[in-house]
Amino acid sequence: MAEAFMAYPELRHPFQETPIHPNGSATVLYQGRTITLSETGDGDNLLIKPEDLGRINGFELKPEGACYADMCIPLNDELLPTVEGEQWFDLTAFAGLLEQPCVVDREAGVWSFAEIPAKRRNMMVDAMAPEFEVTDRKGNVVRMADLKGKKALIVTWSSW
Repeated sequence: MAEAFMAYPELRHPFQETPIHPNGSATVLYQGRTITLSETGDGDNLLIKPEDLGRINGFELKPEGACYADMCIPLNDELLPTVEGEQWFDLTAFAGLLEQPCVVDREAGVWSFAEIPAKRRNMMVDAMAPEFEVTDRKGNVVRMADLKGKKALIVTWSSW
């Protein structure tokens, strides 16, 4: 006789609370990634160690500011607060400065950040459509390679 087992043992007690991360840490959700921060500062905003910034959103702290590719955001005391002699980076204030939406569950210690609008704008300037060809209404074959160096508006439609 086959032994009975439960397919998803972690769902045996759906109303029993299970920790998302170790006590005293926080979780950041960004671009489909889950980043667990072992240490955060106290307060309503998310204060992180400056060295964790790159792990979260790819920005790097440089003398000219917080930089991502060719974009640099100047830093001020609000973004780099010192609490009890230790320097932190205020990720929530940074998100506000960049008009980056975020939501938080303070009780669970989970922060979710949307895409940074300025990063998205840069991507749209440099974005290239994949190589393809279509037949226009007059029967002419149009290739993306034929439009290289020109701006093109590509309109697509589907019935489903």
